Amino acid sequence: MKYSYRFLKELSGTKKTPEQLGRLLMAHAFEVEGIEKFSHGLDGVVVGHVVALAAHPNADKLRVAEVMVDKKDIRQIVCGAPNIALGQKVAVALPGTTLPGNIEIKETTIRGVQSQGMICSEKELGLGDAHDGILVLPEEAPLSAPFAKYFELEDNVIEVKIL
Repeated sequence: MKYSYRFLKELSGTKKTPEQLGRLLMAHAFEVEGIEKFSHGLDGVVVGHVVALAAHPNADKLRVAEVMVDKKDIRQIVCGAPNIALGQKVAVALPGTTLPGNIEIKETTIRGVQSQGMICSEKELGLGDAHDGILVLPEEAPLSAPFAKYFELEDNVIEVKIL
């Protein structure tokens, strides 16, 4: 049976690392079969800030966003979400990222405009079924933070054999 380290930590109040907790469980008649990092599939997704927004010159339903993903890195991203707005904090998948569902993010040209990433919805991030717009983050979300860390998705999985 597999257990989330974060869940066990919250439930027990322990300050032990996943490895220390695994040794403790082994000492109390549980057989720990393995400890592994939880694979959330969101490496390469960061918190971005929409700093400019304009209509796409060649498409009525698309917009061109300038998204700051780091203090010195602003990306141009073509977006079709109806809820995108200036000043929002958003989840940005950078080129080279493979999202859940095997969605590969690459720099591309959409109707003549270069797009350097993707602003993601809940569904694209594997967090829910909402696909009618992008996931808008709270204003206090820290710029350029890894999304999985900000969203508290980083975890370990402890596999315990039930005897």
